[in-house]
Amino acid sequence: QVQLVESGGGLVQPGGSLRLSCAPSGSIFSVYVIAWYRPVPGKQRELVASITSPGATTYADSVKGRFTISRDNAKNTVYLQMDSLKPEDTAVYYCYARDYNAFQSIWGQGTQVTVSS
Repeated sequence: QVQLVESGGGLVQPGGSLRLSCAPSGSIFSVYVIAWYRPVPGKQRELVASITSPGATTYADSVKGRFTISRDNAKNTVYLQMDSLKPEDTAVYYCYARDYNAFQSIWGQGTQVTVSS
């Protein structure tokens, strides 16, 4: 079964940087949106950032100016560059991909990001 595979998580000090990657383990449907989510209190998961095939991006207010999402369409790979990390960014980050009409979608298993001194 094809999965989304995340990598790049780890432990970093406040103010530091990490780069997350997400790619499918095999051939999947035509991906239109790839996004990163993280759990927050009171919600199931919060959208951190997303990017469409043409390159349109969306960011949560809490990460604007600090996180940058980018995409390699040929590889169906998405990257999340996280700079100026804060302790409140600590979470498991999940990758999500869907087709244009959301008829097909898939989640990754998550990668842990811990921001602590």
